[in-house]
Amino acid sequence: MNIASFLLPKVEVSYARDDMTLRQGLERLKRSGFMAIPVIDREDRYVGVISEGDFLWNILDRNRNLSDITMKRLECMTVRDILQGGKVKPVCIDTAMEMLIEQAKNQNFVPVIDDRSVFIGIVTRSDIIRYFAEGCKRNSQDRVLG
Repeated sequence: MNIASFLLPKVEVSYARDDMTLRQGLERLKRSGFMAIPVIDREDRYVGVISEGDFLWNILDRNRNLSDITMKRLECMTVRDILQGGKVKPVCIDTAMEMLIEQAKNQNFVPVIDDRSVFIGIVTRSDIIRYFAEGCKRNSQDRVLG
């Protein structure tokens, strides 16, 4: 099975750029409706994933007094400043299905890159589960009919 058949291409994925301000990154995350989104650089290379928790804990760590948090202050830092690289490892488009499943066990989506580390999309855990659930259903029906 080729993971390309599961790929949700970059043009259909919400992502942030690492040079966005925290405010822009938060707005992008909010519009996405997800709890985490991939982060890429200006050359479209994958650099990590940013989550609601990353924003929350970093904003709180840098603003001991909650009344100090303003939109203006959120424009002084970038997504790159709070990004914790390496938490969510990407896979290459030619990665074996077993490795993809292993990655998906621990995260809701798996970022997919090409051989130049350029972000090309994601594979969601729900798409993988759906594929195998449909396969199980087909196998069950075949046994009943066979």
